[in-house]
Amino acid sequence: MVSELRIEPVNGDQMILDWQHVHNAIIPNDPLSLADIGERLRRNRLEVAYLAETLVGCTTVRPPSGDTAAATVIVRVLAEHRRRGLGSQLYVRALAQARALGTDEIETIVWASNVDGLRFAEALGFVEVSRYLPPDEEVPYLTLRLTDRG
Repeated sequence: MVSELRIEPVNGDQMILDWQHVHNAIIPNDPLSLADIGERLRRNRLEVAYLAETLVGCTTVRPPSGDTAAATVIVRVLAEHRRRGLGSQLYVRALAQARALGTDEIETIVWASNVDGLRFAEALGFVEVSRYLPPDEEVPYLTLRLTDRG
């Protein structure tokens, strides 16, 4: 049941491993090491989500940087837990965290192969503003910006 959703800031080894598992399951072409995640923890707010005791997803909230005035909100839900309202709950929380950073500009990044993630972002009012194709890759990452209706 969705009411059992527990969302917690990444804190400790098991939560780092859980966040890593979700990220790497959804973006298998760009797996993150524990060192990568440690670096992200210093810059961003990372959270993991559990349904009762079952890992279901994770979020990243990246503050605005010198490159952009936008905060970045990334929500990931494992495939077997999608279409149950969990992503929406994660998104509402992450969006509130991003807005608390003092910006009205919100972006997300979706790997183009993640069709479910792209549909989810578009349904929330995000529109594509740019694409990035890493060297030696065939599938781009899409940066999408939240429109006024978000």
